[in-house]
Amino acid sequence: QEQTVQSGGGSVQPGGSLRLSCTATGYIVSSYCMAWFRQTPGKEREGVAFIYSGAGVTHYADSVKGRFTVSADNGENTIYLQMNSLKIEDTAMYYCAPSARGRCFDGVPADFTAWGQGTQVTVSS
Repeated sequence: QEQTVQSGGGSVQPGGSLRLSCTATGYIVSSYCMAWFRQTPGKEREGVAFIYSGAGVTHYADSVKGRFTVSADNGENTIYLQMNSLKIEDTAMYYCAPSARGRCFDGVPADFTAWGQGTQVTVSS
């Protein structure tokens, strides 16, 4: 059974850093395009960072480019999201998931499956 388990997150002041982890069981992360999404109440889930570690390719939403870094440890079957220079507007529930279809970088939630349980990131002063 495919499962995605997340860890990390928490609360931090503006300008701070956090790292999220996402470990897969039942599937191999390097065989899929993996993505980090975030969602705030009343808004659609937004794709912010994508990685196809099998091809060494990453992609970022403009809102996080230069501040967030997605990486993978294929030996641990885990991907990470390093978030630096955090802003108040980065506050959201963050999710990771593998793409179930060929399309990935478009960040359409319906294209993804086996969602992680979500982890809260709160940036406040």
